[in-house]
Amino acid sequence: MTPFGDAKLFFCIFFIICCSTVTEAQVPVDCCLSVANKPISKKLIGDYREQDQGCSIDATILVTRRGLKLCAPTKDEKWVEDVMTHVDHLKKKCKKENYQGNRCFGVKPE
Repeated sequence: MTPFGDAKLFFCIFFIICCSTVTEAQVPVDCCLSVANKPISKKLIGDYREQDQGCSIDATILVTRRGLKLCAPTKDEKWVEDVMTHVDHLKKKCKKENYQGNRCFGVKPE
């Protein structure tokens, strides 16, 4: 190979390695940018989860029975803890009923 051919080969390998590294590093993360400290009715919520560690703020993601995701403060807030306790109780009850009936609409299986 000519020196110019070696340079092109090196550049191609370098480009492939760099692009694959950048692509893997730019995986989008679904994070809450802010939280609303306004209490939400327990009856509307069918699931919850803690926000991932890679996000800039601590938050609890409340999922409504219709699938909307709401950003709430951490479980340190009393009303958030109450909602989480209610959802846990509801999941146990719905599991016994095979997630059938109006009460279990939108409740995510454990």
